Amino acid sequence: MSLSFLMGKLLRFVLTIWAAATLVFILLRLTGDPVAAMVPSDAPQIVIDQYRERFGLNESLPVQYLSYLRGILGGDFGISFRTGGSAWDLVAPRIGPTFILTGLALLLALVIGIPAGMYAALHRGKMLDRFVMGFSVFGFAMPNFFLGILLILFFTLSLRMLPAGGFDSALSLVMPVITLGMATAGAYARMTRSAVLEVLSSSFMRTARANGVPPLRRMTHHVARAILVPLVTLAGFSIGSMIAGTVVIETVFAWPGVGRLLVTSVTDRDLAVVQLIVILAAATMALSNMVVDLLYGWLDPRIGTSRRSGGA
Repeated sequence: MSLSFLMGKLLRFVLTIWAAATLVFILLRLTGDPVAAMVPSDAPQIVIDQYRERFGLNESLPVQYLSYLRGILGGDFGISFRTGGSAWDLVAPRIGPTFILTGLALLLALVIGIPAGMYAALHRGKMLDRFVMGFSVFGFAMPNFFLGILLILFFTLSLRMLPAGGFDSALSLVMPVITLGMATAGAYARMTRSAVLEVLSSSFMRTARANGVPPLRRMTHHVARAILVPLVTLAGFSIGSMIAGTVVIETVFAWPGVGRLLVTSVTDRDLAVVQLIVILAAATMALSNMVVDLLYGWLDPRIGTSRRSGGA
């Protein structure tokens, strides 16, 4: 893997962060005056001017933008309008719960989706295949918030087995993880089934069967390796969809994560906090895509060679 390839990916990562930071800066300032959300409607003009000066809103937009970029480069993400403290200090404690929720949901999707898709492919056209495909369609079509409400009604209000929200114990993870991971598990099942069916019908698999290679060895040494590339591709996309899904899931289950904080910050017009959360989300998705690109070259050297010869 050449240095120019790595530098190209790093440059794309930096440009993605800059584009996200610039876009959120512009859009938030087009939505109105944030000071109006901080002071009473009958506040005197001198109080409004003091608030503007305190948060740097009295400067022109180009000056605010340059100051904003300098702050990001220096690790200063601004001051929260709501608390008066650092935006990073408000967001940082929420990253851990969101990371735990997203990581466990992705793990659940992998553990359920990949084996289900492989079994469905091996039993094509049978009852198990139809069940798995029905499950994948259900998981993909069911809105996250509706599934979360159904789980709360059943497991909390009816059976009284699980807490409805918060992050007090491991049991608090069960329903949010299931809700967030369901759609991704269905996507993995469909992708795995399609990839396995394609590999099973290939010429090298027919050769392996003709040479008497045992079925288990064919699945582990031939099929599993062949489906890794499409699954890694799906993983890159699923991380982005899960990050977006946490906004709804954390709100439904009162989860103390970044997604729930984003909702309250948008409502309160807390610009610095919203900007920081968007930058973190963009950085996470850009990093996941960069890791996926690097994994391509490791899983299939032919892909890495073709990409390097064609540029970053």
